[in-house]
Amino acid sequence: MERLIIIGPGRVGLSLGAALVKVDAVGSLEYWGRSAEPPAHPLFLEGVATYRHGLQRPPEGTTAVLLTVPDGVLAEMAEVLAARGAPPEGTPVLHCSGALGADPLAALHVRGYQVGTIHPLQAVAHPLSGADRLLGASYAISGEPGALAAARRLVGELGGRAITVPTARRPLYHAAAVLASNYLVVLLKTAARLFEEAGASPEEAEAALTALARGTLENAAALGLDRALTGPVSRGDLDVVDLHLRTLKPEDRDLYALLGRRALEMARSRLDPDTAGSLDELLRRH
Repeated sequence: MERLIIIGPGRVGLSLGAALVKVDAVGSLEYWGRSAEPPAHPLFLEGVATYRHGLQRPPEGTTAVLLTVPDGVLAEMAEVLAARGAPPEGTPVLHCSGALGADPLAALHVRGYQVGTIHPLQAVAHPLSGADRLLGASYAISGEPGALAAARRLVGELGGRAITVPTARRPLYHAAAVLASNYLVVLLKTAARLFEEAGASPEEAEAALTALARGTLENAAALGLDRALTGPVSRGDLDVVDLHLRTLKPEDRDLYALLGRRALEMARSRLDPDTAGSLDELLRRH
């Protein structure tokens, strides 16, 4: 059973702790934070987890320390924890940043901790619903052998998939995650605005387009990304693409054309060369 310390009781930290509790992987769970009192979360209200104000040396038997704080204070928290003294031998510390490697944990490495990273490839928008999203998710991991072993063990307990991402390539990995998650929301918000301009209410636009996107994601999961692509570019429908481009405002036209060119790259093998060439010319003209 895990004996975990989670530094930073925010969305990710609370969700990770709750997910591990759900799968009965935790023997003890303690959160450390800057606030005098813990957040109003079932983990504390039901007595599953304890809370401590401030940082101290981890006790003997700690199986992992998770740093779930904002990227900008990772190094500071690492230095504060390192100042509390040498840890029990081999104690692993894992931060949950997607973009950063182990450099912010340098002070802990010097102190004798095994340092590494574990980043859930999942959108954790709320500390209550986040736990379910982390079960069976993919996790990007990296670090020293002891830290990697702890990360793989935690991912296994969560029923997830551990993907080793070299430290030097973590910014590339995180950019991929931002495109697939954060910017998907931005794209949907843009689409909802266009739908509202066409006459739908905000509620109608959001409900209809999120349902459409959900169906597309289900197709992508079932069929693969290339086969899930539908729409006028994939069909070679020049007239419809031209109508869209002539209708959209300049800033939306630029986004549509950019994405249209990427869609054409995916669909080119389905189209005859003349149609593909005409689409390419049309999309580059705007």
